Amino acid sequence: MSNSAAGEQPPARVKITKQIGLLPLIFLFYAYTTGGPFGYEEVFVRSGPGMALLFLVVVPFLWSVPMSLAAAELNSLLPVEGGFYRWARAAFGDFWGFLAGWWNWTGTFLLNSSYGVLFVDYVRPYVREYVTPLIRPYVGEEVLSATKLWEWLGAAVFLWLLAYVNIRGIQVAGWVATILQLVILVPVVWLCVAALLNWQHNPFQPFVPPERPFFSVFGAGLALVMWNYAGYEQLSTVAGEVKHPERTYVRALAWMTPIAILTYVLPPLTALAALGNWSEWKTGMLVPAARAIGGEALGAALLAASIISIASLSNSTILSTTRMPFAMAQDGYLPRWLASVHPRYGTPARAIAVSTVIYCAVAVTSVVNLVTIYIWTRIATSLVTLLAAWRLRRKLPHAPRSFRIPGEKLGLAYTVIVPMILFGVGLYHSDAVALRYGPWLLGAGPVVYLVIRWVLRLAPVSAVQERK
Repeated sequence: MSNSAAGEQPPARVKITKQIGLLPLIFLFYAYTTGGPFGYEEVFVRSGPGMALLFLVVVPFLWSVPMSLAAAELNSLLPVEGGFYRWARAAFGDFWGFLAGWWNWTGTFLLNSSYGVLFVDYVRPYVREYVTPLIRPYVGEEVLSATKLWEWLGAAVFLWLLAYVNIRGIQVAGWVATILQLVILVPVVWLCVAALLNWQHNPFQPFVPPERPFFSVFGAGLALVMWNYAGYEQLSTVAGEVKHPERTYVRALAWMTPIAILTYVLPPLTALAALGNWSEWKTGMLVPAARAIGGEALGAALLAASIISIASLSNSTILSTTRMPFAMAQDGYLPRWLASVHPRYGTPARAIAVSTVIYCAVAVTSVVNLVTIYIWTRIATSLVTLLAAWRLRRKLPHAPRSFRIPGEKLGLAYTVIVPMILFGVGLYHSDAVALRYGPWLLGAGPVVYLVIRWVLRLAPVSAVQERK
């Protein structure tokens, strides 16, 4: 398809010059893909402790490892800003490249909004207990009764603070992620040690909940664990801001799955060994478990860690997702003023600001609804990424790569086919809200492409041509 019908030149390619090395990239990856042992505790009551622990160990080898291998090879071939969006464009052309970028950007309106809502959900009880009595004499009951407004404002302030961190640049965002994650890991290690010293139960028993159909507990648990091990291709969007990305990105990916497995397995395993109360577990259960094992100090420390984890997740997510409109605007898919960079910080400040305005506008519904709909766009973009690895192996077989998926054709088949099977399982077990709105969110992509195709020119520069 020709992209220069009117002879108009594509927007100038402005580079983001600030870069980071391996250590902050590892922590950004960890913050985005894991963040800490929070938010998945319900899998133990859904599937039983034995099956849940088995899922947490096995699923990454069927899910995150293949995604990491595909992302590593693609990044070593095309280490460009925009990452998987430009990989898809190089592999399949303008239409599918646009869909990969559009689905990611619009899907993360829901994801980033959910972090603002989740932050408010976590701090709400403490605001009511400690802050509300202090301000009641000054603002009156009428103002205090506008709960929804105050909660929305809290979510918006939270999101804008992290947007400002990202406007300052990837170096600031990277070191913020490093500091936050180190703070989070201290009480997590404390919990594991305290629980080991109080080991009393077999954490794998029962393997599945008694008197429940095997396939019902299998599917529900698998879908939840898949969600927690997702996202290993997403930070490719900042490849242009990483020193020697063709090597550094691959090395960071190599660290991710082992660290994620340890994070997701050790805290609940040791806590269940100490308490044996798997049937009581629900989202956020690690905090009361920590309190029961190590007293109020450990409980308070882990609660603080869970709140900080939300900030860390949101920080890394804003970083990765706001590079998408920046890269798409460079290619002519979105208004060109989104492709400009801040004159002082050298960051895509306009793309960050526009995205944050939308995050705040969407932060008015429940976290569950936001995330379940977002999963459809995550699965769609991950699927396109996997297929891009296969397509570019055929399309550019002799192009230099610093990393290749091992195992030749068999290794490539494992990398592409196994996650695709799990995609189907994940979609099959989507809840009613996701089944109602997810297909509409995906279906909007082709419609928007057709509209934009007749309004904006698609630049003729491809990801392959951008390669240095």
